[in-house]
Amino acid sequence: MDTREALRQARELDLDLVEVAPQADPPVCRIMDYGKFKYERDVRQKEARKKQSRTGLKEIKFRPKIDPHDYATKKGHVTRFLEAGNKVKITIMFRGREMAHTDLGRKILDRLVADLGELVVVEAMPKQEGRNMIMVISPNKRHLEAVAKERARQAREQVVSAVPPAPDPVVGSGPQLDVELHAEPAAASDEG
Repeated sequence: MDTREALRQARELDLDLVEVAPQADPPVCRIMDYGKFKYERDVRQKEARKKQSRTGLKEIKFRPKIDPHDYATKKGHVTRFLEAGNKVKITIMFRGREMAHTDLGRKILDRLVADLGELVVVEAMPKQEGRNMIMVISPNKRHLEAVAKERARQAREQVVSAVPPAPDPVVGSGPQLDVELHAEPAAASDEG
């Protein structure tokens, strides 16, 4: 079709003439509402971004001579990061003479993985980089899904148990009758 004819048809329909394949011979064009097309494309891209999961990389630093309470606190942080779906980079920092005892750092990392159990998958085994020993762990997706299902089940049970029980149909229904009971006087015995 001639370009002028295509432009005339597009103006009559109050639409746009959009070139979709400029490299073709002859070029291919389409009559469409270009503003509506751009809007729908942007909406589709926004929906795709919403469904996309973003995993961050968090970092926790340990020392070889860490106190048990500090270890427990940092382990709690690692657990929280993993449950949020983030990967965690664990760094053991060595100073001075501690470099001669890198096995202590390796024991801490092994202990952490053992304590976290099914929650983690080790992505990068511990390796020494200068004065630091680094390991990367990520959450176990199957375990996280199982935990989420269990929490949802517990929440449903709490809702059910929070509902007050229905009143007993016998108690409190119908008219109330007051009944007086009179004791009969005991008969006197002649034995005495």
